[in-house]
Amino acid sequence: MATKNITLEQFEQTVSAEGITLVDFWADWCQPCKRFAPVFEEASETHPDITFAKVDTEAEQELAQQLQITAIPTLMAFRDGILVFSQAGALPAKSLEQLVDGVRELDMDDVRKQIAEHEESHHH
Repeated sequence: MATKNITLEQFEQTVSAEGITLVDFWADWCQPCKRFAPVFEEASETHPDITFAKVDTEAEQELAQQLQITAIPTLMAFRDGILVFSQAGALPAKSLEQLVDGVRELDMDDVRKQIAEHEESHHH
């Protein structure tokens, strides 16, 4: 499954879907983004069960602002609608593979528990 460009409207439903979604925030003028694009594309071929989405921060400035994207490329990973990874900078193929493995191995029950505890501690 190849990468797909998503817009502000599509973002919410894309990342809230079950399973793993990786989102690459990029822009046309950004050289590291251009270097990262084929790496991201290749990973999408290797992992057909994962959604590889791209956001053009020039076209989707509102979305980039909402997500507080300050540097590009920024890569975010969502699993079952939960943001589990966010980092600026182009990753080499090997690091991207490690990231995918890491997200796959997450115990989502554990993640949800941590989030619940985190939110609880903020309400008091």
